[in-house]
Amino acid sequence: MPVLQRPEAEARAQLLHVDHYEIALDLTHGDEEFASRTTVRFTARTAGDTFVEIRPAALHTATLDGHPLDPAALDDNRLPLTGLTPGPHELRLDATMRYSRTGEGMHRFTDPADGESYVYTQLFMDDVQRVFGAFDQPDLKATFALTVTAPPTWTVLANGRTEQLPDGTWRTATTPRISTYLVAVAGGPWHSVRTEHAGLPFGIHCRASLAPHLDADAEEILDLTRRCYDRYHQIFQEPYPFDSYDQAFVPEFNAGAMENPGLVTFRDEFVFRSAVTDTERQTRGMVIAHEMAHMWFGDLVTLQWWDDIWLNESFAEYMGYQVLSEATRFTDTWTDFAIARKGWGYDADQRPSTHPVAPAPQDVPDTASALLNFDGISYAKGASALRQLVAWMGEKDFLAGINDHFARHRFGNATLADFIDSLARSTDRDVHAWAERWLRTTGVDTLTPAVAEEPGTWHLDIAHTGDRPHRIAVGAYDPDPGHPDRLALRDRFDVDIPADGHPARHTFPKAAPALVVLNDGDLTYAKVRFDAASWETAARALSGLPDPLTRAVVWNAARDLVRDGELPPTAYLDAARTHLPHETDLAIVQGVLAFARTQIADRYLPSPPPHAQGGPRTARHTALTTLTALSRDLLRRTEGPGHGPEAGLRLTAVRAFIDSATGPESIQEWLHDGSVPGGPDLDHELRWRILGRLATLGAAPIDELDAAIAAELARDQSATGQEGAARCRAALPDPAAKQAAWDALFTTDEESALSNYLFTATATGFWAPEQQDLLRPYVARYFAEVPALAARRGPALAKAAGRYAFPAVLVEDATLRHGERCLAEGDPTPALRRTLDDQLDDLRRALKVLAANAS
Repeated sequence: MPVLQRPEAEARAQLLHVDHYEIALDLTHGDEEFASRTTVRFTARTAGDTFVEIRPAALHTATLDGHPLDPAALDDNRLPLTGLTPGPHELRLDATMRYSRTGEGMHRFTDPADGESYVYTQLFMDDVQRVFGAFDQPDLKATFALTVTAPPTWTVLANGRTEQLPDGTWRTATTPRISTYLVAVAGGPWHSVRTEHAGLPFGIHCRASLAPHLDADAEEILDLTRRCYDRYHQIFQEPYPFDSYDQAFVPEFNAGAMENPGLVTFRDEFVFRSAVTDTERQTRGMVIAHEMAHMWFGDLVTLQWWDDIWLNESFAEYMGYQVLSEATRFTDTWTDFAIARKGWGYDADQRPSTHPVAPAPQDVPDTASALLNFDGISYAKGASALRQLVAWMGEKDFLAGINDHFARHRFGNATLADFIDSLARSTDRDVHAWAERWLRTTGVDTLTPAVAEEPGTWHLDIAHTGDRPHRIAVGAYDPDPGHPDRLALRDRFDVDIPADGHPARHTFPKAAPALVVLNDGDLTYAKVRFDAASWETAARALSGLPDPLTRAVVWNAARDLVRDGELPPTAYLDAARTHLPHETDLAIVQGVLAFARTQIADRYLPSPPPHAQGGPRTARHTALTTLTALSRDLLRRTEGPGHGPEAGLRLTAVRAFIDSATGPESIQEWLHDGSVPGGPDLDHELRWRILGRLATLGAAPIDELDAAIAAELARDQSATGQEGAARCRAALPDPAAKQAAWDALFTTDEESALSNYLFTATATGFWAPEQQDLLRPYVARYFAEVPALAARRGPALAKAAGRYAFPAVLVEDATLRHGERCLAEGDPTPALRRTLDDQLDDLRRALKVLAANAS
């Protein structure tokens, strides 16, 4: 499919002013296709030629100003419009469109729990043309009005208020001027909870089978929504710009959520059907706050072209965490950001595929390249840069600049230069120079302390590797006299680090502190190191630091040291074993356990060599044993009726124990008994988790395991149950099971092709470090077959295939060679190429870590 080139978009924006779309969709034509009629009114500023995008199953008719156009002139997704004269025009398109099973365009899902069907749109980037014809670029905004014909039991949701007409069709209120990618429709027998706030209708919606779970959390979700809404109105002068606020939790959604004006769509895993931790509830709250921020950053004021995606995502990421911490009970959001999100940015920024937060225009020449930049840089690094900007220029001036930006560009489009100009009008700081250093460069700076001591005096020098200015806090800590296992803050002071060179030496009275922490409070984006004495203190007393955000900074530094080959992975495990039993912040426990389990145990420690039989325990086995012992420590800590405020910690420990089990004994008993001794009772999520681990371990004959999977699916006939069964069956250490899973993943039969969620579930079950001999022959097959799969099934499945189906557990030179050959000779699509590039770079890093720590 031809992708839109930036020069084409610029030329079309110069030629056209788009006024209004009228869209008629008929969703009653079966499970495969729907009818789409588009009327678009636009004005040509001069005479010229252009095109409209549409990707139909069949284009039946097309007329321009009442004159028929030849449908056969459609070239892939482009219908030429030639000989336009200056003045107003009306284009009509009548087409049949295909439903999607990959979460793109108009996705259709049938719930296995009750047989009910649902549809929703995800039109981001260039998928509007899968649903209706459009001049599909962000700076050709227009107003939209839709009518939707749907089955009689359905409710239709859209960007604006909807009403059902006497003939049964649904009509939407006309939107303000928005970009084409922000149009949204969702249809089905939704379960809805509706209320009103600030004079606007608010609603939350999910599929009918999830109704009890949504009802259980409805007040929490709506309370968070109201609180965030009110806080945004305190800090933004521009009022909420749309006529309603609906939040729909939809099935098989590829992203966390999508900021459609007035109808935010979320992945419906956020309707919790099993027990979750408070940190997971906080994550849901952050996503609610993030998407609401987009109503201003992205929807009211929209980027002009996709090189400025940070104007959407970085701001929503920053505002989501900040507003949640200010307006709700979740006051420690930045600790979660530090431990769960920031590493995403650091990792992305050290790969060959790194890019500036705000790339140069020539680096985003088309929509395909733009799609690749929705990554840890545009989200986590961009939000970190904004947090540093606020620390540097002050929140008052920052918010003044934002409000100036909204006022100047409301319902229009803007660029990086526009935004920086708005900031510059609000401060005497040189924000243009700051932006060049922070937004136009790549890579992660590193800050390293050097501590020297003289009688009664100590000195601090900070070595700066990089080219960005930083304003950081430095924390100096000593043992707490009353509690030897704790540390007390002696002093915290600010340091300005110049873009070029190192800051001046700092000299202080008294002896040197036991621990010096750079970037205390985590206000900048940089890797930090420790002097030798400080690291010794941290290794001994990390859990004794008084502030969880400081502890997160230290844990992140340890993570970076492992990834850079400067700290043995076993030292990280030792620190986790020592300190997590005493950690009070759940986000830290979850983040450290996740890195220890998925990176250190699975990738950074040697597994058995090919065809090894018997022999001593491997380093990986020892690591898993350490993690199960740590999990038992946490379980002992949380014993007691109801577990009180530590219920989330206990759930985290149970999950970690299951995932790290090296044998079936304990978890098999849990599954048989239906509960963990001392609680909790096993819900669906925990039962599938245990069954998946038992399948991976080959804990019983294959036919018994297969029967157990079938029995569990009979207990849980939900969509999540279908995914659990697919994951477990793919995990079975059996040649026939592996071949069946592989055939399902890479089938060429479109009718039987897996949906995006079933594909991911199957792929994640397939690869297991315990099964390397069985899996090794599939490495070459993966790299031979994945390019065709990506080309056939589109960008969403390409990313899933590159991320989840990649043979990451085979940390071997042969995997690297096959991957490099695929990039050189396999002609992968842009989405697949970028994902493979990243995976192979992570593989190189893992190989270096293994080599650096080889005994």
